Amino acid sequence: MADAINLEEALYHRGVTRRQFLKFCGLMASVLALPPRYAGTIASSLQAAPRLPLVWLEFQDCAGNTESFLRASNPTVSQIVLDLLSVNYHETIMAPAGRQAEQSLEDTLKNHPKGYLAVVEGAIPMGKDGVYCTIAGRAAKDIVREVCGNALATIAVGACAWDGGLPAAAPNPTSAVGVKDAVPGITLINMPGCPMNVVNLTGVIVHYLTFKDLPATDQMGRPLFAYGQLIHNYCPRRGHFDAGRFVEEWGDTGHRLGWCLYKMGCKGPQALSNCPSVGWNDATSWPIGSSHGCVGCMSPHFWDTRTPFYERLPNVEGYGIEATADQIGLGVVAGVTAAFAAHGVISAVRAAAKPIAKHESPPDQQSDTRASPPSGSSNGP
Repeated sequence: MADAINLEEALYHRGVTRRQFLKFCGLMASVLALPPRYAGTIASSLQAAPRLPLVWLEFQDCAGNTESFLRASNPTVSQIVLDLLSVNYHETIMAPAGRQAEQSLEDTLKNHPKGYLAVVEGAIPMGKDGVYCTIAGRAAKDIVREVCGNALATIAVGACAWDGGLPAAAPNPTSAVGVKDAVPGITLINMPGCPMNVVNLTGVIVHYLTFKDLPATDQMGRPLFAYGQLIHNYCPRRGHFDAGRFVEEWGDTGHRLGWCLYKMGCKGPQALSNCPSVGWNDATSWPIGSSHGCVGCMSPHFWDTRTPFYERLPNVEGYGIEATADQIGLGVVAGVTAAFAAHGVISAVRAAAKPIAKHESPPDQQSDTRASPPSGSSNGP
């Protein structure tokens, strides 16, 4: 693509109208929690921004984040993201193979020192000097240190790249770790999830191209626009939680009526994500919208700390420490349910008005032990 052609012209040749382009910019403003007027700022910045080289590395992974990346829409990834970025290296989707593929990586590192974005998908095995994952004869731990150590910024996509994910779950035979432990001290954005949401990844890239800076993060390196609020606070089933209406068994009346999935193991009260507002597959649905509880895949070491996935969390804030969700569901607090519900609404408002600061521990970090039900309760109906 010639340098004289700006982004809008390039998209036009790909069949993307200006209306679609502006719609995309409006979506990005919304995702980044910016006022609507910033849609114009984003549009102007993207049109003027040079194409940013990107290197995408895959290690111990299932390619789920690549699949999420390829399903970007409004418009499609091939229309917007590939014109915003120059994806110089991505094993799964690049045309070159073998030595030619590795040459693309070497050329990017040589020609764009500290001038490219690195995206890492998958855990990095450190055991036995990295022998458990090698590419072109090199250990993943050596590749990630070279590539991320010379990038202007690194984005760790998915649970495995964040903290090791499934490969790092007990007993972790390969000594797998996330990027932050494999390459400490680098400029790093963590985007956990299994997989991460491509809308949020696009938001991070658009934020950088618009403001020449990465978005604000919490103390775990997660962008606040995507991981700054509890799923529980914005869940469309929250009203059923406040009213004590819970699904007791898969397929029961409450399940068919869309009642709260807390008793079925939903981790929404301890998971930080914008899933309720952004959704998945072009906002078609999301896990709770499909009548399945959240498994907490954005939480630290969720394979160890949030399993069994169908076992409920212990006491959840919202009603006060005197009552558990079980007691409310049984009607023990009859007569004060309205007051408790009001307290839940007030808590949600306070949470919405007070984003999590870097020095505060987010709810999904406050308890790093496996969730278990309150003493004396059961998992059955």
